[in-house]
Amino acid sequence: MTQIPTREEAFNLLKKYNQTESLIKHGLAVEGVMRYCARKYNADEEQWGIIGLVHDLDYEQFPDQHCKKAEEILKEHDWPEEYIRAVVSHGWGICSDVEPQSEMEKVLYAIDELTGLVTTTALVRPSKSVLDMKAKSVKKKWKDKRFAAGVDRSIIEKGAEMLGVEVSVLIQDTIMGMREVAEEIGLKGKLLS
Repeated sequence: MTQIPTREEAFNLLKKYNQTESLIKHGLAVEGVMRYCARKYNADEEQWGIIGLVHDLDYEQFPDQHCKKAEEILKEHDWPEEYIRAVVSHGWGICSDVEPQSEMEKVLYAIDELTGLVTTTALVRPSKSVLDMKAKSVKKKWKDKRFAAGVDRSIIEKGAEMLGVEVSVLIQDTIMGMREVAEEIGLKGKLLS
């Protein structure tokens, strides 16, 4: 019987398959941004947040089967098809052939990599915080391909295009969403007055 998972169930599932602090913080960061964007798009904040939280569920234990294994795990737990499809679609063109269709899927696809760039940018700031960060700080780092070299900027650009928004708007939304969970993801930092 398919049932809507609670946030607690989602978080417990994430922790069951991921012990790495950085992966758990990444899940929390993506959840924060998804919740922020859900409000912006007048969508279901709980649904978007839960999907953001578990999107990399399988990454630590099954990196070579990323998205495929998450699909299996979520099906075993009787998650709704819409949730499963959204999780799998974030890997489109990388490890999945499920193209993001809904606004929720497009946002997840667009901001997943971007949270990494925002995190890395925050960590090199004197304050080590997202709370005082502006989109232009991230845009400056964007141009330096050696900075956060693991972040695929073309995916972020493609995601922004799919959503019909400028990359700078996407960056600002990502920062705003991450500010809401700054403490949990270790990016509250020390604000310099």
